[in-house]
Amino acid sequence: MTEFLIKRIATIIPTLIFVSMLIFGLQQLLPGDPAKILAGEEQDPSVIAHLREKLHLDEPLPLRYAYWVGGALKGDLGESVRNQQPVLELVLQKLPVTVQLATMAMFIALVIGIPSGIVSAVGRGTWWDTVANVFALWGISTPIFWLGILLILLFSVQLGWLPASGYVSPFEDLGANLAAMIMPAFVLGNAIAAVLMRHTRSAMLQVMSADYVRTARAKGLSERVVVLRHALRNALVPIITLGALELGTLLSGAVLTEQVFTIPGFGKLIVDSVFNRDYAVVQGVVLVTATTYIVLNLLADVAYFAVNPRLRK
Repeated sequence: MTEFLIKRIATIIPTLIFVSMLIFGLQQLLPGDPAKILAGEEQDPSVIAHLREKLHLDEPLPLRYAYWVGGALKGDLGESVRNQQPVLELVLQKLPVTVQLATMAMFIALVIGIPSGIVSAVGRGTWWDTVANVFALWGISTPIFWLGILLILLFSVQLGWLPASGYVSPFEDLGANLAAMIMPAFVLGNAIAAVLMRHTRSAMLQVMSADYVRTARAKGLSERVVVLRHALRNALVPIITLGALELGTLLSGAVLTEQVFTIPGFGKLIVDSVFNRDYAVVQGVVLVTATTYIVLNLLADVAYFAVNPRLRK
């Protein structure tokens, strides 16, 4: 396993280099001049020239990339041209909000998706299977923003049980925080749960017909032990892969959900930065997102060894 980890980590470095080059290169194709935006409405040529020199905009592209990567390696992702705040500071402010939302959504997805997929596979052809498949079809086909608006109309406008939007830090008021986050978390978790259910069902149906499952039943083991200890453990590999990818998507910022519920997370940060042409923030957020994806895929590979002993050989 140690040799495998070393090889995987060795592939991360060139991947990050390529991703950083892609992020920086594509960023340069966007219209607009940050120096002119900072100069204000007067567009004083001397001010613009000073800003271009300060931001290294008057230097060749490879040198600007080197400046950016060198700063990123030292934890300096640049400065927001809109509010003169370090990008890393903005990221650290917004990241906990999105991490909480993603964690709650993934928890809801796992609690709903995996058990329903197991029940659907074990009871294949029964009404349990039909109900689970209808739920999966509904979850996959329902637009996130539409479901969010419906939940706001029901639980906030009609019943008045939950706040329609906003965010409260859990350190200020945990109850208000959970009340504000439960609806957006369910909206995101519902869609992921449907996908997890379909993948769990497919993986379970495949392993339920394997020889080792028939052998376990022939030994007289209970159906519960056969399903949970033998079948599910071997069916978890594709589920782990899917879970890591979905969690990476959530951490990158659920743009629509955060916009609908006015949650100040990663998604709202990057949307506002694009509209304001705050390129340094866009680059920093995308770089953090890409790094998160790569790290989560590495953790998924490690989890394979934990759930499937055959891979250790």
